[in-house]
Amino acid sequence: MFVVNLFLIIFLIICLLFLVRLLLHRTALIYVLRKWVERIDDQIHVHQQFRVPELNESGQENQLYRKVQLYVNSLASVEDSDYTNLFSSEESNDIVLALEDDQIIRDTFLGARVMWVRIDRSFVLKIKKKDKRRILKPYLQHIHTISNDIEQRGKILKLHMNTNGKWRSIQFNHPSTFDTIVVHLDLKNKIKSDLENFVNSKQYYHKLGRVWRRSYLLYGPSGTGKSSFIAAIANFLSYDVYNFDLSQIEDDDNLNLLLLQTKCKSLIVVEDLDCYISEKSRTGISSSGLLNFMDGILCSSCCDERIMIFTMNSKGGIDFDLLRPGRIDVHIYFPLCDFNSFKGLASNYLGVKEHKLFQQVEEIFQGGATMSPAEIGELMLVNRSSPSRALKSVITALQANGGGGKAAMRLRDSAESSPAPSSATEDGGGAAWKGTVPKEFRKLYGMLRLRSCNRPESLDHESDMIER
Repeated sequence: MFVVNLFLIIFLIICLLFLVRLLLHRTALIYVLRKWVERIDDQIHVHQQFRVPELNESGQENQLYRKVQLYVNSLASVEDSDYTNLFSSEESNDIVLALEDDQIIRDTFLGARVMWVRIDRSFVLKIKKKDKRRILKPYLQHIHTISNDIEQRGKILKLHMNTNGKWRSIQFNHPSTFDTIVVHLDLKNKIKSDLENFVNSKQYYHKLGRVWRRSYLLYGPSGTGKSSFIAAIANFLSYDVYNFDLSQIEDDDNLNLLLLQTKCKSLIVVEDLDCYISEKSRTGISSSGLLNFMDGILCSSCCDERIMIFTMNSKGGIDFDLLRPGRIDVHIYFPLCDFNSFKGLASNYLGVKEHKLFQQVEEIFQGGATMSPAEIGELMLVNRSSPSRALKSVITALQANGGGGKAAMRLRDSAESSPAPSSATEDGGGAAWKGTVPKEFRKLYGMLRLRSCNRPESLDHESDMIER
């Protein structure tokens, strides 16, 4: 009888435990009990707290804050917090989770439990004092490693523009690469090699006592590909772009503050510097302030690894001190389109490497005709359905721009002697080609003429890249 009662009691206890477990899992009681256990554990042990603020004492972004933010938001325990912010990803349809203020996230590292709390634009790390010496440094290194992996997997380039003394950012989606830009192959390889050497030369620059920065001057007429070249560099290095509009900057202090707010691994871009210099009296930036900005002195005060790029339409009339060696490291000239560049454009825009009209185009170029790559590219773009029509449009535009010679006469004579039928098409369709320039084309071509600063063109036809 005693044995039967004992088995009955055991059976009832098991049933009761099962019912309690079922009740806890079907309600919030299990969650409440877990919270109580965690709070009791927190009260028993002594913790040390480490605060990671968003901004440092100089008002710059704390790089560690960004890494901690990426790491904490990637933890699975974020989903278990009482309040979690949901955001759509900038690059895809994925949903991104972000920790809300005053929420506690727990993490485990090397057998020790740590806590993260987000308070007033900062993260607070709580570690038991008995575990601090053992795990603090390895844990921070672990955060760096994980956050760097997250950044590389989801790297989204940003274009930053200064407005009213502050940076405004948008996603940088420019498709230009070193494979798509029309630049001589030797120059392209030299620039890529120079960029790679710079990225891998941190210790070398510091050994020399120099700021780890590299500066380029891109100069040449409008429409020759300087902006596309900058975008290609940004995509090649995966660097953010900070586009400084000097006309929107009030004074030297504002310029310095904007520079201090830029991040490492970024391009600092100032376009049309010659135009700004000619109108400098309209702004509050002093000559010394501009020179200090170009020297990159403040870059060493915040972080390294920056590339500064300046563009000009012409170097003519520019003070040598502005372009001296050490201030500008590399000068790159972007000329108007020649025949070799034209063939590259034809290959990119039309998919044509050889054509019967190429000889005529070459003779027109040799006769002194010039156009910018942007103008020729636009003509090819609007006529891309018919390569022959596109090339004839380019020939006509070159003639209107001062080209002549045998090719122009031959094309004109051919057009006059054999008028095209009313329904004539080329390479799959399109408008008929006639010897005279159509009215619609003249309007289009007039719209394509790019404006530039009214400055005398530089007579310095140096090599494509000069190390200073």
